[in-house]
Amino acid sequence: MRTPLKTTLAMAAVAALALVGCSPAQTEDSDEGGENGGAGSITVGIKYDQPGLGFREGNNDPTGFDVDVAKAVLSEMGYEESDIEWAEAETPQRENLLENGQVDMIFATYSITEERAERVDFAGPYFVAGQDILVRADDTEINGPDDLNGRNLCSVTGSTPAQNVQERYADDVNLVEQNGYAECLTYLQSGQVDAVTTDDIILAGLAATDEYAGEFKVVGNPFTEELYGVGLPPESTEVCEEVNAAIQTLFDNGTINDLLAANTEGVEYEANEELNTDIELQSCS
Repeated sequence: MRTPLKTTLAMAAVAALALVGCSPAQTEDSDEGGENGGAGSITVGIKYDQPGLGFREGNNDPTGFDVDVAKAVLSEMGYEESDIEWAEAETPQRENLLENGQVDMIFATYSITEERAERVDFAGPYFVAGQDILVRADDTEINGPDDLNGRNLCSVTGSTPAQNVQERYADDVNLVEQNGYAECLTYLQSGQVDAVTTDDIILAGLAATDEYAGEFKVVGNPFTEELYGVGLPPESTEVCEEVNAAIQTLFDNGTINDLLAANTEGVEYEANEELNTDIELQSCS
C-alpha cells in the first residue's frame, strides 16, 4: 500500500479537522481518500543536462541512472511511474527547491555534505562516486589534481568539486564556473579551459555522448568520495526512513548495480567497488 510522501506534511491539517468535530464516518472517508487519491502525484527533482545520470530534452521522458533509481525507489514505496512529475533541479537551486516545497525529493547527483544537511534532509546514499578530471583526449600532462596549478578548470556554479581542487590540491588553479556541464564541455572543446572536474560517473556520461565521442577522456584517478543521497525537505524523518528502506531493498536484490550497468554501457567506466560495497545508509534522526 502506498504511503504518500505528502501524508507527513498533511498530518497537522488532519489533526485540526478532527478537533473541529469531524464525525467518525467523515474521518474514515477522509482516510480512504488519502490512501487512494489526492496525494497520488510526487514531484521529483533531477538534472536535465547530465547524460547517463539525468538528461531530458523538451517534453521527452528523462533518462539516466538517477532517473532510474528514483523510479525504482518510488516503486518500492508504492508509487506508479505515472504518479511522478519531473522537475529540473539545477545545482545552485537544490536546497531552495526543497525548502520552498517546489519538489518533494531530489535525485540529482546530490552529494551529502554537512553544509547541505544543515538546510535539508538526506536519505541514502544509493551510490558513492569519486571526483575525477576530464581532459582533451590528446592531453598527456594532466594526470591528477596536482597538475592543475596555473590551468583553467571548469565546474558548475554552486557545486563543490572545483573548490575542493583549489583548497586541497592546486591553490593556483584558475576556476571557471558555468551553469551546467554542457557549457564546461564547450569551453574544454574550444580550449578556453584545460579540464573539467566533477564526479567520475558524471564525466563518463558526458564523454560518451555522440557529440563528444572520442574528444575527451577521464583521467581515471579519483580523489574523493561523493555520497549520492536523496534530498528531502527539512524535517522529513518519516519519509527518509521509507526511502532508506527502499534503497536497502534495491541494494539487496541487485537492482542498483543493474541500473548502473545499463546507464554506463559502452563507456570505459567501472564504479569503485570498495566504495560501493556495503554502503552504510544515513541516519534519519
